[in-house]
Amino acid sequence: MTRNANSFFQKLLPGSTSVGTGAIVLLLIMVVIGAVLPTEFQQITQQARDYITYSLGWYYLLLVTGIVGFCLFFIISPMGDIRLGEPGTKPEYSKTSWLAMLFSAGMGIGLVFFGAAEPLSHYAIAAPNGEVGSQAALADALRYSFFHWGIHAWSVYAIIALSLAYFKFRKKERGLLSVTLKPLFLQWTERLPGKAIDMVCLIATAIGVATTLGFGAVQINSGLSYLFGLPENFHIQFIIILAATVCFLASAITGVDRGIQLLSNINVLLALLLLVVVLAVGPTVHIMNAFVDTVGAYFQQFIRMSFRTAAFNPVHHEWIEKWTIFYWAWWLSWAPFVGTFIARISKGRTIREFLTHVMLIPTLFSFLWFSVFGILAVDAYDLHPELAQLTAEQILFGVFNSYSLGITLSIVAVFLIFCFFITSADSATHVLAMLSENGVLTPHTRTKVVWGALIAAISVILLAAGGLGALQNMLMIIALPFSVVIILMMIALYIEVRHEQKEMGLYLKPEQYPEKGSPFRSYEDM
Repeated sequence: MTRNANSFFQKLLPGSTSVGTGAIVLLLIMVVIGAVLPTEFQQITQQARDYITYSLGWYYLLLVTGIVGFCLFFIISPMGDIRLGEPGTKPEYSKTSWLAMLFSAGMGIGLVFFGAAEPLSHYAIAAPNGEVGSQAALADALRYSFFHWGIHAWSVYAIIALSLAYFKFRKKERGLLSVTLKPLFLQWTERLPGKAIDMVCLIATAIGVATTLGFGAVQINSGLSYLFGLPENFHIQFIIILAATVCFLASAITGVDRGIQLLSNINVLLALLLLVVVLAVGPTVHIMNAFVDTVGAYFQQFIRMSFRTAAFNPVHHEWIEKWTIFYWAWWLSWAPFVGTFIARISKGRTIREFLTHVMLIPTLFSFLWFSVFGILAVDAYDLHPELAQLTAEQILFGVFNSYSLGITLSIVAVFLIFCFFITSADSATHVLAMLSENGVLTPHTRTKVVWGALIAAISVILLAAGGLGALQNMLMIIALPFSVVIILMMIALYIEVRHEQKEMGLYLKPEQYPEKGSPFRSYEDM
């Protein structure tokens, strides 16, 4: 039976390993459970997720903050000069295209989805500190939106991507997560424990993209309903997923150099266009004042927010569980996919260049985005309090409806969501095919097509059965064991880079010291 199954998958997915086969089987089992018993599966996974969030919130805070510190250490260390590739290797992509691709894969669609909804929620529904509706709540709303989508989130992605890129391009290993643990476990990474890690990576990526397809279709449907009065139902959402699947599979066939790169550049141009127009239409001066002030407050409160559990305030503690801990688990669960893709496109960068750009450039763009759309949403809410009653999918379109050019802005936003939608699925399809074929950089086209069709089918089935929430809960649960893998990856990466540093003699040591009583003086040496 097992041999027949392997033979079938070998024909279906040429080059696929037992890891790919096992991941598909486990994934299909979860999908069947979610489709047949959606309510029960939802309840069980929700209880497990709630228990993890309640019991281990402190752990997630420490871990993600530790990852930030680890990344900063490599930036300031002489080890930051080491290149992700052979000495002298040049980057494969221009800096603009590289940043566009990593941003599109990492957060693009999320920013459009939460850019207005999250600050408005923190201001009008449940504030992290102050009284709801107050100016203090508005300041906190922007600061915590910055916090949730800023340096911490991108550090999680960066450390996974750095480990994979370093071992792939510098050490000439396979592009698999298990390989990054070789300094600790040697050949054990080739055996069952290593295969289990790679299988979890595959499953997490597939679940993440399937849920994104489903929830993205719901958001696009909401936008079209708000704009044109289309009904919000499964049939419309099925058509949206089908159209997106055709588009991202067509792009996937062309590969990274053409499809994903082109789509990512279009995404960023569209996002910038929308951002500039909204900034001009909205309260421009207020937005820019809020942006500058909140950037300062973010860095001033950086340490406090990083360790804040609100242990002595049950209401605030519950808010942190609902938002901050949720986000940290979410970024951890998405890290296998986003990290693998960023690693794939980052050959030739130095460690320092890689980390500073991945951690800071998308972060600064996110700050500006939340300032623009957050202030826009809050100002609209002050005039139309009913906005807070809209679903998260409808808030952006409700906000636009309060301003001039509202219909035009909404149409651009729907198109932008659809483009980000396609790019994320395209990137994930490439990653799934890579991991299925033992970490190769250019997997077979058929493998990409099969994975793309599979995640689209999973999304449609669970959307129809009401099982997407349970699958999303599974993704959050997977974040817990994967967090242990991240800790081991950081230890292994330090061991290996430190070894190379010693071999290269890469230290900050002065070549000459001044003699006693004879200091170096520029004005005398001249």
